[in-house]
Amino acid sequence: MNRYEQDEENIKIERRRTFRMNISFFAVFILFCVLIVRLAFIQFVEGEELVNLERGENKRAVPMMPIRGTIYDSTHTPLAYSEPSHSLYISLYENYGLSNGIPAAGRIEMNLMAEKIADIFKKYGAKDAPEITAGQITESLDLNYSKFGGYVPRLIKSNLSDKEVAYFLQNKDQFKGVQIIEETVRKYHKDTLATQTVGYLFKYKGAKDDPFYKKISEHNSEVGLENPGLFYQENENVGFGGLELQYQEELRGESGYQLIPVDMRNMPTGPGELVPPKKGNDLYTNLHKDVQQITEQAITDQIKALRTSGRKESQNARMGFAVAMEVDTGNVIAMASMPDYDTNVWENGSVTPKVYNEIKNVYQNGTIRSFFPTDQTNTTESVVLLGSTIKPLSVLIGLEEGLISPSTVYQDKGYAVFGRDGRVGNSGGSVMGSLTPREAIRRSSNAFMVNLIGEGLWERYGSSKAIEVWDEYMKKFGLGVETGVDLPNEYRGNIEYKNEKETALSRLAFASFGQQGKYTTMQLAQYVAMLANKGKRMEPHIVSEIRDSEGNVIRKIEPKVLNEVKFSDANWNLIRSAMATNVGTSFDGFPYDFARKTGTSQQDIFYKGTRKRVDNGVFIAFAPRENPKLAVAVMIPEGGFGSVSAAPIARKIFDAYDMYYGLDGTPKKQKATEEK
Repeated sequence: MNRYEQDEENIKIERRRTFRMNISFFAVFILFCVLIVRLAFIQFVEGEELVNLERGENKRAVPMMPIRGTIYDSTHTPLAYSEPSHSLYISLYENYGLSNGIPAAGRIEMNLMAEKIADIFKKYGAKDAPEITAGQITESLDLNYSKFGGYVPRLIKSNLSDKEVAYFLQNKDQFKGVQIIEETVRKYHKDTLATQTVGYLFKYKGAKDDPFYKKISEHNSEVGLENPGLFYQENENVGFGGLELQYQEELRGESGYQLIPVDMRNMPTGPGELVPPKKGNDLYTNLHKDVQQITEQAITDQIKALRTSGRKESQNARMGFAVAMEVDTGNVIAMASMPDYDTNVWENGSVTPKVYNEIKNVYQNGTIRSFFPTDQTNTTESVVLLGSTIKPLSVLIGLEEGLISPSTVYQDKGYAVFGRDGRVGNSGGSVMGSLTPREAIRRSSNAFMVNLIGEGLWERYGSSKAIEVWDEYMKKFGLGVETGVDLPNEYRGNIEYKNEKETALSRLAFASFGQQGKYTTMQLAQYVAMLANKGKRMEPHIVSEIRDSEGNVIRKIEPKVLNEVKFSDANWNLIRSAMATNVGTSFDGFPYDFARKTGTSQQDIFYKGTRKRVDNGVFIAFAPRENPKLAVAVMIPEGGFGSVSAAPIARKIFDAYDMYYGLDGTPKKQKATEEK
């Protein structure tokens, strides 16, 4: 290597050394910056906490109960609301646990205090309040710390009476660790309006295994939320039915919480700093309190009338269900599952076995749920076969499939035969003679439906394919699928025509006149609304909008079309004109032309080991026939003929809607007021 090359190499080595030194200086500089920032953070941000740790202190967040939002009807009348209430808590400021199996000295003192508090509850508590014993108070104190840390205040009693509050506040020095905390108690409308729709609350410790709350718990754990107000407490009351459950996260808001200073043993060292709760959002529903009340009363009165009418087919009527839904919006104006009950029995987040036994057959919503009869309760099933109310759809299917035309003429002999030995008769064996599709619907011919629709599909498609075709049509009209209503645990129905124990031909024959599918009243209401609006399956909505505690609209629920069935106007118009079944005197004097179809479905039930056949009353209608506003569906299990049992209820619902909304767009109550 010559001198020139050597100089070049030395320059390169020097440059590398300089670069490494610069990198080292820069790294040291960065480390010093990080150290300085960390020291500043420790001093100015974590300083107080570290000082407390040095003293053996820290802070723990103890959530307090949240304040739920209000559920209103469409007139802004509260259906469910939270009232201020006071609760008694006790904080443990020393260790009362066991040491080598020996109770701490102060444990006897706490037991004596529990006895004294129990005596005060007995003396000053509300007369109808359940008794709380000294043993229950001691158990709530959890002196062995098996349920709660030492810093967690123990809830002893909620919803204290005014006298109890006054006594403990005046004598606070006599009760070590006692705190009176203002919370809320859930109340429901005094007239028990739409109780199953509104829902109820249940203790979280009993509800947390529900899939809904498991999902919330898993989400909080995964995300690692730092806001204590979002975590659920064991004693917290949470939605467990109806709107209370469906909109739990909107209604709940956030818990308040106490930041309690604790020592190294997790025992409180002083009073906590209170962070107030954030009130939950409010729900505004489409339910109208007056239409709802009239609907509920109409069912109650009708059941009583049926049971005392002397007619054998309706003497066992016990329950009734009705849904009123706007045709173009899907807004649910009324939905009733009767009999109902007073939701205020759930005030404390649970009920006694005695109360549960009284309400167990009525506290769930029969308009969207299935109740099955049992030997113990003798209850009727809440989903029933649709009977003749399916016939408008059967004829639509026949027209769409080309099995019949509007001018088809069928000779009705009073019965239909099919297959090897199948035979179905009309109601009462009525012989109807020459029938067009329009007359077959109006006069409710079973024979027409069996021979031309059920048997016609079977001949065209064969066994399995014909069942699939029928099923597709049913689902397009919301029968056998969820309606999408904003309520939890909706039942999809019992699709009996898929039961392969019978031949496909037999299943189609019986399905064609409503004897092979059991559906809910909500599904039936959605179906009749589709007949009214010519094929748009509207999503039913209970809630119209959600507002925050300041009244600001944070979410508005708009009408939603789930699917649309495209048939010709001629076919829709044929069906609508054919829905003119005789309903006796139920609609005498009704000022609107309206479309309707009665149904009387027969099904077998078992009671005390005995099989018996019952007649269920079913009725669907929409009004007015042209430019329809409201669709109504009514079911009266074991009510007998639909024209007698269910139609009178529908009439009262239409009248109520006309009064407050106007079937012609003008509310009659408003008109009467203006005329005065």
